[in-house]
Amino acid sequence: MAHFDLLLRGGTVHTPGGPVATSIGVTGGRIAELGVDGDAGMVIDCTGLDIMPGVIDSQVHFREPGLEHKEDLESGSRSAVLGGVTAVFEMPNTKPNTDTAEALADKLKRAHHRMWCDHAFYVGATAANAEALAELERIPGAAGVKIFMGASTGDLLVSDDGNLARVLASGRRRVAIHAEDEPRMNARVDERVPGDPSSHPVWRDDESAMLATRRILRLARAAGRRIHILHISTPAEFALIAQNKDIASCEVTPQHLTMAAEDVYPRLGTFAQMNPPIRSAAHRDGLWYWLNQGVPDVLGSDHAPHTREEKAKPYPQSPSGMPGVQTLLPLLLDHVAAGRLSFQRLIELTSAGPQRVFGLVGKGRIAAGYDADFTVVDRKARWTVEEDWLASRCGWSPFTGMTLTGRPVGTIVRGNRVMWEGALADSAVGEPIRFESTAF
Repeated sequence: MAHFDLLLRGGTVHTPGGPVATSIGVTGGRIAELGVDGDAGMVIDCTGLDIMPGVIDSQVHFREPGLEHKEDLESGSRSAVLGGVTAVFEMPNTKPNTDTAEALADKLKRAHHRMWCDHAFYVGATAANAEALAELERIPGAAGVKIFMGASTGDLLVSDDGNLARVLASGRRRVAIHAEDEPRMNARVDERVPGDPSSHPVWRDDESAMLATRRILRLARAAGRRIHILHISTPAEFALIAQNKDIASCEVTPQHLTMAAEDVYPRLGTFAQMNPPIRSAAHRDGLWYWLNQGVPDVLGSDHAPHTREEKAKPYPQSPSGMPGVQTLLPLLLDHVAAGRLSFQRLIELTSAGPQRVFGLVGKGRIAAGYDADFTVVDRKARWTVEEDWLASRCGWSPFTGMTLTGRPVGTIVRGNRVMWEGALADSAVGEPIRFESTAF
C-alpha cells in the first residue's frame, strides 16, 4: 500500500480531463498519484466538496515596503489564503519602487516564509531602467515587467511612445500594462466634480482606456513583444484585443464584473473608486459578453487597499483602489451559482489561464508531477461576507454584507494545508513561483 504525505479523499477533483470523483496522493509537495488509496501523514475528507487547481491571483498590491499601514506581505497573503488563493503576483508601486535588482531581492527576502502563499514580484518599468529590464526580468522570483501608462506618479509613469518603445525593446517576457491614456486624463481633469465620485468614470472615460490600449497594441506589434493588458473595463477594448490575440492577453476583475456605477457610487461613494473606474451596468454586461466569447485570459483582483481614513477623504483627494484578493473566488463562485459563469471557465481563468499566459512551472492543473496546490470549495454553501472574516490590514471591503453562494473551505500550497474552515496553519510556507523563462 502506498504511503503519502497527504491524501485527499472523497471530493470531486477537477482535472484537465474534467471533474472526477477520486483521491489525490501528495508526496514531497507534489501530486504523486490520482485515484489511489493508502496511508498518509494527513488525510483530508473532502466529501461533498470540489477540489480545484490552486487559484492564482496575478495582480495584487500588498504595499510593502513603505506603505505597511495599508497592508504588508504577511497580512495580504493571509487574506489571500483565507479566500482560497494559493499564489499571487505582487505589483511594484511600493516605497521604494520595485525597479532594481536590489529592491526585488529585498521583497523576496521579506516574503520568504512570511507570506502564506507562493509569490512573484513585478519589476516596474521606468525611463531610467528601460535598458536594464531584459536582465531584471530574468531574476528568479520576478513576475516580469509592469508598465503604468497612466494612474501612477513619479518614476513608474511611462506615458510617452518613445519611452514605451524603449521598454518594449528590452527583454522577451510578456509585459503587464495598465492602459489609461495620461495625456487625455490630464486634459480632462476638470471633468472631476469635487465631492462627487460618480464623476470619476466621466473623467477617466472609455476613450482614455481605448486610446492607451490602441497605442500599446501598436507599439507592442512594432517591437514584436507580447503584452498582457490588465483590468479591462470597456467592451470596446475587448473587441479590439480579440483582433490582436497573437500579441495580447488580458485580464478582467471581479469588481468590474460585479459592480455598476448606478448603484455603487450613491451607495459606497469614494470606497467604490478605483482605476480604471467602475463603469455603467451596460459596460458590466458588455464585459460578461466578451468573457463568454472567451477573450479574457485571467481573472485578477487588483487588490489595492487603502485605510478607511484615506478612502473617506472627499473626492478627488481620495485615493483609488479597493481590497479584493480575499473576495475574488467567493464572488466568482456566486456568479457560477447564478449561471453567469461555468465552473470550468472559472478554473481556466484562475489557474490554467495564468499558467499558460505567464509560463508557470508546476502550477495551474491537477496532474501527477505538478505542485500540490489545491483550492477546496463548497459550491452550495450560502453565507454572508462579514467584516470579521476579512484579514486585510485596511479592514474593509466593498462587498461586506453581500450574501453569496459558494465559499472556499481549504487552501493547500505545495501539500501544506495552510487554511481549512477559516483556520490558518501554524506557520507560513510561501516560496517564489517558478517560471519557464527563469528556470535555468
